Amino acid sequence: MTTATKLHLGQILITPAAQQSVHPVDVLAALNRHANGDWGNCGEEDWKSNQQALVDGTRILSVYHDRTKQKFWIITEASRIATTILLPQDY
Repeated sequence: MTTATKLHLGQILITPAAQQSVHPVDVLAALNRHANGDWGNCGEEDWKSNQQALVDGTRILSVYHDRTKQKFWIITEASRIATTILLPQDY
């Protein structure tokens, strides 16, 4: 059975720093949230921008924290060819 998501993620990438710092279970949970339109802890303006991006195909940025309070981002490119998990300092 396949579950439809709101967002096509494309290839999933993770920066070395995020791979070392963010708990892998939390990465998977956040990817699921991101794909289903839950943008995490981003601000109101970014939330609105992400909602519009579902319509017009622009970049989407979500903000999450893992179980150790490590902040990380998930960015899906406008082309929907790739989604990257990264730490803010990786950007």
